[in-house]
Amino acid sequence: MVQSYWHVGRLIVEDEQQGKARAAYGKQQLAQLTEVLSDEFGKGFDARNLRNMRQFYQTFPIWNAVRTELSWTHYRRLIRIENQQARDWYISESIVNHWSARALDRQVSKLYYERLLSSKEKAPLQQEAAEKSLALQVDTKDILRDPYIFDFLNLPDQILFESDIEQSLIDNIQQFLLELGRGFAFVSRQQRLQVEEQDFYIDLVFYNFKLKCFLLIDLKLGKLSHQDVGQMDTYVRVYDAFHKREDDNPTIGLILCSEKSEAVAKYSVLSDSKQLFSSKYLPFLPTEDELRLELLRERRLILENSGEGE
Repeated sequence: MVQSYWHVGRLIVEDEQQGKARAAYGKQQLAQLTEVLSDEFGKGFDARNLRNMRQFYQTFPIWNAVRTELSWTHYRRLIRIENQQARDWYISESIVNHWSARALDRQVSKLYYERLLSSKEKAPLQQEAAEKSLALQVDTKDILRDPYIFDFLNLPDQILFESDIEQSLIDNIQQFLLELGRGFAFVSRQQRLQVEEQDFYIDLVFYNFKLKCFLLIDLKLGKLSHQDVGQMDTYVRVYDAFHKREDDNPTIGLILCSEKSEAVAKYSVLSDSKQLFSSKYLPFLPTEDELRLELLRERRLILENSGEGE
């Protein structure tokens, strides 16, 4: 079907290029073509779909560049992405992760590519450490992003307890794994760590098969604090000491908070740690403009905290 639609799009474009201006071609010609194709092949050739086929061919003028693993519904979403690098990335991710067309649409609407790109751009702005740690940092930045969007939870306006968010994430674990990104598997909830007769409980534990390491997540309502960072630092150290296997990379700790703190980001171990990170979560899906402004704000803060914004 995808190949047939591509060929129809090619015929439409070639017909236009033979001297028929698009305006002249317009509604009447599309209506005639719709009638002919519908009579011969059935549904799927209405005027709107024909315009999509034309754009499909214009976006992918070489058939060998079209990935047949994706459906026509995938491509109807992909042709609306103007940025070619972003479009190519979404194609690759859709195939590797077996995204449905609905999952692809959700990730594009949430600016998945832009958020991941924003996260990657933090690395050059931070101080470089040992070579081994730097390698882990680069790989980690390929996975983590900021912000995360929890619109699939339908959280109430007033969230009283962090446990409410935790329970909602567990109830929607499949969508949460999609939001986390590639390679994650759920390990445990409220995992108990016992050290010298003292107990610690980690909200959520995952394992990433690409990074070959555990990811510890701590959920926080309100503004990020130094205490939150210190607590996660303890979790990561204990986990590395008692749970990390010899062939695992160092454990990563991610604090998901509803509000970031510029001071904590700049003056805590978060500023140069290769194992501790913080990200903001949004309980709703903002508009694309709002999300872009959020990414620009985060990027500005990173520049300022690195000293390059002075």
